[in-house]
Amino acid sequence: MDTALPHTVEANGITLACRSWGPEDAPPVLLLHCRGADGADWTAIAERLAAPPHARRVHAPDLRGHGRSDRPGDYGFEAMSEDVRALLAVLRIDRADVVGHSLGGIVAYLLAQRHPQVVRRLVLEDVYALRPLDPPRPPAERPEGELPFDWAMVRVTDEQISAPDPVWWDHMGRITMPTLVIAGGPTSHVPQDQVAQLAELIPDTRLVTVDAGHLVHGTRPEEYLAVLEPFLYG
Repeated sequence: MDTALPHTVEANGITLACRSWGPEDAPPVLLLHCRGADGADWTAIAERLAAPPHARRVHAPDLRGHGRSDRPGDYGFEAMSEDVRALLAVLRIDRADVVGHSLGGIVAYLLAQRHPQVVRRLVLEDVYALRPLDPPRPPAERPEGELPFDWAMVRVTDEQISAPDPVWWDHMGRITMPTLVIAGGPTSHVPQDQVAQLAELIPDTRLVTVDAGHLVHGTRPEEYLAVLEPFLYG
């Protein structure tokens, strides 16, 4: 079943919207979007992964506070990772390949730390391991008009980026599944030395740079897929 519009799933006490593509009995892949986006951001990649000859069952949820998912006010990264764990359980997925971009990458590596048994392979796109910032991240300025996400989510996640739980850094060594880190190169606003450092902290990791800026899968989808597909199908 392919769904252009999201279906809803009750998971971890909230309602999550989720888009799905590909044969229902195919090996599962979970795609986690960046801050401010939703599962539709992955459509072009998902359609490719769901297509023959290596058809996969692809799921792209809207993380809490985004898109059509609930806006419960609690936007802790750990809560988001537990949402994903609960989503997999509701979908009756024992183990999946998990791909996360930016904020979705943080959620993905926390999932891999906390529930390694549910992650077969891990892909982290232009994200880094959080460490305390001094000075803290300056407050973001809210854009005018209606937003497709809860602005409170931005404030809460900024606070966590500035003052993360030290355990998140300390537990990177617990991520033992094969991992691919895709860096966006010098035009990304994310410090690339920190992306490389993330790759060094995770034991079984390959680091690849696609010179596309922060939005790697959106800006250079063919180059992104040329790196992603061999890793997932290996």
